[in-house]
Amino acid sequence: MNCAYVIGHVTVKDSRKWQQYRNQVPATLEPWGAELMFRGKIASVLSGKHEHSDTVVIRFPGIEKVTGWYESPQYQSLIPLREQAADMELLVFEE
Repeated sequence: MNCAYVIGHVTVKDSRKWQQYRNQVPATLEPWGAELMFRGKIASVLSGKHEHSDTVVIRFPGIEKVTGWYESPQYQSLIPLREQAADMELLVFEE
């Protein structure tokens, strides 16, 4: 089974709402066997352009788990808060 990774590129618009969102996401990951690997702010861009200030990386035990998590009622209920809190691009990569 190949792992899948969700990578979020984030620009925070409302830090209070972003913190609320961040605090609630881990509970949505647990049923899918996902692990938060990294959260951080960009230090520099060595080549090209990157518009976002923050990045998050989440590892899932397979692509089907990513789909299950993203479509779950628990995560779907957080999307309005996420959209108020930040501009975000979510990408999925598979090993």
